[in-house]
Amino acid sequence: MDGIKVSVITIGDELLIGQVIDTNSAWIAQELNKIGVWVHRRLAVGDARNEIWKALDDESAVSNVILITGGLGPTADDITKPLLCEYFGGKMIMDEATLKHITYLFTEVFKRPLPLLESNRRQALVPDVATVLKNEVGTAPNMLFEKDGKIFISMPGVPHEMKAAMNNHVLPLLQQRFQLPYIGHRTLLTAGIGESFLAERIKGFESSLPSNIKLAYLPNYGMVRLRLTAQGGQAETEKILNEKFAILKEEVKDVLAVDEDIPFEVLLGRLLRRHNKTVSTAESCTGGYIAHLITSIAGSSDYFKGSAVSYSNSIKENVLQVNNETLASVGAVSEETVKEMVSGVLKVMETDYAVAVSGIMGPGGGSDDKPVGTVWIAVGNAQKIVTKRMHFRFDRKRNIELTAVNALYLLCRFVETNS
Repeated sequence: MDGIKVSVITIGDELLIGQVIDTNSAWIAQELNKIGVWVHRRLAVGDARNEIWKALDDESAVSNVILITGGLGPTADDITKPLLCEYFGGKMIMDEATLKHITYLFTEVFKRPLPLLESNRRQALVPDVATVLKNEVGTAPNMLFEKDGKIFISMPGVPHEMKAAMNNHVLPLLQQRFQLPYIGHRTLLTAGIGESFLAERIKGFESSLPSNIKLAYLPNYGMVRLRLTAQGGQAETEKILNEKFAILKEEVKDVLAVDEDIPFEVLLGRLLRRHNKTVSTAESCTGGYIAHLITSIAGSSDYFKGSAVSYSNSIKENVLQVNNETLASVGAVSEETVKEMVSGVLKVMETDYAVAVSGIMGPGGGSDDKPVGTVWIAVGNAQKIVTKRMHFRFDRKRNIELTAVNALYLLCRFVETNS
């Protein structure tokens, strides 16, 4: 079967009111793209019969594969399964293999002392027109339907269950059923230059790209990712991407932060492992968020020793040995303070490198000389400390995220040049 268009339908009122962020469709799109499939459309609908029915009609009119997540739970608001049964003209039957699996999960895995509720047993009911795809990590079965040459696959909305369904069933099935092209990407991250200025700088490069290569600008955290994407035969695609990516890197070499699509916490870990060094953090305004990012990487205990969340001045003084005179004369949000925070945490944690941040995240607390969004960052080792003053203009959450990412970027550059 040649050619493929995929639509992704996510179901749930919680998605429409913002109570839950739809990460499922983004993850599905990324994984499909890895096997050469572009998502044609993504659609979120609520727990409303008519809306789900219409979405199935609309998406099957333009796509030959429709992936559905959500609405398969045991409660009354989970209406997807009975609706699919009606949509495909079937009747509900008890799937004994699914019931056995559910019983096993409750008795052997979950270790629940209570018997199965009827609502739990009902999860083993499936339309007789569906092919059941086992949910290895949960109770709601995945279901495959086919109608008029179109493939419909319904998966749970719980992210880890959906991911298991995609990896164990959906992706292998699509690779088997369709002849898929190869899609290649090359991504780099720039820092210190705005999107419009970057576009002006590389407009000649962009206009010279062949028609099968697309350049995308992806601004985030005050930085800009540039992504080259090409489609075709694998060998030819890889060759042309490598050639064009080398040219692009040369065009932006003075603002190039990293030439991979990885976050700075991953890059930092690589650098520290390469040089067999350790790091610690001294955080005020970020409240431990930098440490959280570093420790989100598996194996970070090899190089991360700890963090001092010195939110109050007393902790800065008593734990990090920041001078009282410094705090009294220039304040906590100052170059002098973050430098002393770095020196202090290097000694307390006994690490090779450290990063410190202090700032005003908002919405209040600013002044004329230190408005909301003012941040001082310091990175260093026992021999040298580098500082940077920044000013962010967003809400509190965004300012914290921007501070953390820029602090990690500054730390990566310091480790690269001082190892």
